[in-house]
Amino acid sequence: MTKLPDFRLETYFSRWEFTARHHLTASDAETMSMAELLALAGPEDREAWDTLTLGYTETFGDAALRRAIAGMYERVDADDVLCFGGAQEGLNLAMQVLLEPGDHAVVITPNYQSAETIPLSLCEVSGVALDERQDWALDVDAVAAALRPNTRVVSVNFPNNPTGKVIDAADFVRLAELCDGRGIRLFSDEVYRGLERDPACILPQAADLSERALSLNVTSKSLGLPGLRIGWIACRDRELRSRLERAKHYTTICNAAPSEILARIAITARDRILARNRGIIAENIPRFDAFFAEFADLFEWRAPDGGCVAYPRYLGADGVEEFCTGLVEQAGVLLLPASMYHSDLTPTPADRFRIGLGRRDPGPALEAFADWLKARK
Repeated sequence: MTKLPDFRLETYFSRWEFTARHHLTASDAETMSMAELLALAGPEDREAWDTLTLGYTETFGDAALRRAIAGMYERVDADDVLCFGGAQEGLNLAMQVLLEPGDHAVVITPNYQSAETIPLSLCEVSGVALDERQDWALDVDAVAAALRPNTRVVSVNFPNNPTGKVIDAADFVRLAELCDGRGIRLFSDEVYRGLERDPACILPQAADLSERALSLNVTSKSLGLPGLRIGWIACRDRELRSRLERAKHYTTICNAAPSEILARIAITARDRILARNRGIIAENIPRFDAFFAEFADLFEWRAPDGGCVAYPRYLGADGVEEFCTGLVEQAGVLLLPASMYHSDLTPTPADRFRIGLGRRDPGPALEAFADWLKARK
């Protein structure tokens, strides 16, 4: 593998995620116990779980799981789905398959670091920043201007991590048409789909819009089941799907059999799980609204359009990096400062932090946060 830079966010989490008293920057929705998830299983899936043997599984993924995943799309069949060990493996292998030296890619920023650094390890990459001054809007004309004759991939993420932005559906359709017209692959990270605050804002999935596009998703974020480590790519280009499967032979080879059955239970019951998780976020948002209103001199706050993370601005004179460090070290409240979302491709805000809204009962964390802020005055 090409040498990759230190993964700032994951390194930061290695230090703090399981030692901080209050994880207030979680990127996943509230999880479930095994008992809760198994209670959602239909008779066939429960039988499969009870009689499971722990042998190898299909590289493409369990056939019943891929059928369940295909049911999430309008134009995708089970044979258009390839499962991975989480979304990160899917992103990594897709870029390895799609990009070569001499190619060019376009990446929307801010974004999860590997969406930028993996393409950069393979070829030239241009960034197009969401416009912070225009509520994180995407300028499709700016994407068009960034394209080159050798552009092979345009990579996007909506609902966006960390901003929670969902762009207009018309802009997303236009982006897909732009890519198709130029023979470019649209790679769409859709891991927060299903947690939009307004159902009217839910975007079409890229794999439904274009036979060439790739839709990335996972059980970790919207469904709140990161421990399963099941992600997938949906793409109607069977030749590309075959190349992705061969690339997977060099990584995980196949997924864990227990995780595949649990994932298909969750995906089959996704409407109930997503409704529960949207309810948690809807209940939490007024609490965060009230918190940031109390400290309006220190923060500029906006609730996300979708997903379960937001990206407020910190207005304090000490700067967001020192602020986040002091908060976790002194109060045990973990946030992610803007440096975790620094881009080498575009200017990125240096005064923001990621906060998570998807976990039940953020009250103790917000109380500890507020007490710390008051003690500093």
